[in-house]
Amino acid sequence: MFVDSHCHLNFPDLAANLDLHLAQMEANGVTHALCVGVDLENLPQVLALAEEHENLFASVGVHPSHDEGEEPTLERLLALSQWEKVVAIGETGLDYYWHKDQPEWQRERFRTHIRAAKQAGLPLIVHTRESAADTLLILREENAAEVGGVMHCFTESWAVAEQSLEMGFYLSFSGVVTFKSAVELKEVAKRVPLDRLLIETDAPYLAPVPFRGKLNHPALVRHVAECIADLRGVPLHEIAAASTENFFRLFKRARQG
Repeated sequence: MFVDSHCHLNFPDLAANLDLHLAQMEANGVTHALCVGVDLENLPQVLALAEEHENLFASVGVHPSHDEGEEPTLERLLALSQWEKVVAIGETGLDYYWHKDQPEWQRERFRTHIRAAKQAGLPLIVHTRESAADTLLILREENAAEVGGVMHCFTESWAVAEQSLEMGFYLSFSGVVTFKSAVELKEVAKRVPLDRLLIETDAPYLAPVPFRGKLNHPALVRHVAECIADLRGVPLHEIAAASTENFFRLFKRARQG
């Protein structure tokens, strides 16, 4: 059995055929999925999915590259975190790919999310793109190790992986690890401790090989697990069992029903 630890089922391409994607999850042994919030305007859709489906969970946060709409305050994030099926704060973090000027507002927003997670007692879902040094620095300065979390869609070096692991974070691998070009990432996937490994789709993006370039959906997380099992030379059930156990250990509010 598999868990998709990060997807966006409320996005239009997936929401339009939700019943199909839920059926495909079941057919492929994907028992649960975490629907991750990226802004406050569409968060009601994320929360509704989690409320309506026992095997779906939600997180609350504003993506670092989202620069329009309501700005998340500490008070707002804490209020939203009280929802029973909200299991994490995020996704949050830094994205210097879309914001090459490295705006201070992005770093302050990240700090707000970390402080909310600590007060709410929930783990963080961290996005980092071309910003690993600052991401790690802020996590340390804000003592994010107090709650931990996951470095989502991990694509960084082993050096970044080690520092993340030292702070108690998990590493989540997406379809990127199946790409032929992801040579360094494949090495990280081989080395990460089995009890800190998660799998995800980041659907509707980053479909794994052999579906690269097509619409991604939670059922395809199985292919991520298969790739990691091959890289590590272990049976698929070992990756399935470990990543599932890790998910429910990290996201303590989630219930394995």
